[in-house]
Amino acid sequence: MPNDATPDAADAELLAGAWLALSRYRHLLVDLGATFAAAGHELYLVGGSVRDALLGRDYTDLDFTTDARPEQMLKFLRGWGDALWDTGIDFGTIGVGKDGYRLEITTFRSDSYDQVTRNPQVRFGDSLDEDLVRRDFTVNAMAVRIGEDGPAEFCDPLGGLAALRAKVLDTPSAPQVSFGDDPLRMLRAARFVSQLGFTVAPRVLEALLDMAPQLERITAERVAAELDKLLTGADPVAGVDLMVQTGLGDVVLPEVGQMRMAIDEHHQHKDVYWHSLTVLRQAVDLEDDGPDLVLRWAALLHDIGKPDTRKHESDGGVSFHHHEVVGAKMARKRMRALKYSKQMVDDVSQLVYLHLRFHGYADSTGTGRWTDSAVRRYVTDAGPLLTRLHKLVRADCTTRNKRRAARLQANYDDLEARIAELAEKEDLQRVRPDLDGNEIMRILDIPAGPQVGQAWKYLKELRLDRGPLEHDEAVAELREWWNAQQA
Repeated sequence: MPNDATPDAADAELLAGAWLALSRYRHLLVDLGATFAAAGHELYLVGGSVRDALLGRDYTDLDFTTDARPEQMLKFLRGWGDALWDTGIDFGTIGVGKDGYRLEITTFRSDSYDQVTRNPQVRFGDSLDEDLVRRDFTVNAMAVRIGEDGPAEFCDPLGGLAALRAKVLDTPSAPQVSFGDDPLRMLRAARFVSQLGFTVAPRVLEALLDMAPQLERITAERVAAELDKLLTGADPVAGVDLMVQTGLGDVVLPEVGQMRMAIDEHHQHKDVYWHSLTVLRQAVDLEDDGPDLVLRWAALLHDIGKPDTRKHESDGGVSFHHHEVVGAKMARKRMRALKYSKQMVDDVSQLVYLHLRFHGYADSTGTGRWTDSAVRRYVTDAGPLLTRLHKLVRADCTTRNKRRAARLQANYDDLEARIAELAEKEDLQRVRPDLDGNEIMRILDIPAGPQVGQAWKYLKELRLDRGPLEHDEAVAELREWWNAQQA
């Protein structure tokens, strides 16, 4: 992959690695490059796919830019691709399906923005350089020319390779211009810090501090998509901290930054904010099969109720009574504002609500263990979130007191063993009354209605308290309850 200038040894190694990474797509790139060349047009692989090839990261998205206009691409790609999508044609983008890959090919752009609504006035450009300078960061403003024989030339007019080697995020144009065009790019900087392990250039940091309020121009859906990518990155703590320290968090997730005002009651951390980031990091370490977005959101938000429940006690300590209840409501409100699905909102808020319950499992001596009934209720309330709740509770142990940390983990080991032991005897994942609704109506000789629901609820509570009952015993308990209701 030749370059306009002779690369030094470090750059040559990166370029060689990128060439090797692109070789897996060689047949596709040769075929596509030949198609564009035959039509008399230029074609460049661009953006994140070039960056990730240089970094040796896995990538599946292939984005291209070209001098061909959308209507021209439609003509010569219609016979080449397995499928075409023109949903982005107003922005110059044609989607192409080929051999199981989905490609996006966009005409060179040279947009202008009103700096108020972030609505671009779409203007097609005439050169690659013009297109690259309007991109978010220099590490995403590198390109590879695709010719008839595939990858042919590495193009880096804005110093993206040097920035990538230095692991620095900088903007192609002045950051005030770039972020003014699209304020979401500021949040994207935090996302790339999380995903790539990069830092931001000094002038970018200055612009973030000055321009953070402009994020209010961005829709909740776009913000949530960036937050999800940030949280599922390799180092979400770094991304969250940049967001909070620059004021971006004040706009999109103010509850997290507000935790800096609440000192942890155990005084083991600088404040509840850093405790929460530690919990997030430890939750990531406990994941089994890649990033778990629900777990990570719950870890980040689990203590957001503490600032509103902080109380200075007479003995000089600090308490946060019922912060899990308040925090669950706050998590629900924030995630609804970000337009998350009902399931996502329910799952995260329920984990926040339940994260503290385990701390009543045993006292400091390990005695006072829960009854079987309490264990059943713990499992039932967690439902399908039980595995995540296990991880969240374990991650929430951030004390530096090794003896206390060992005791907490041992107590939770004991609880999990209790759950497994009960699960061998009864189906804890589907705790149901020993009699169903039809049996209740037949035994009590009552029609369907609220009374059946009340009886069902009573039997459910009985089942949680005492475990499975024999059929005759359940019938006797039901009749006794019913008679008491009629008295």
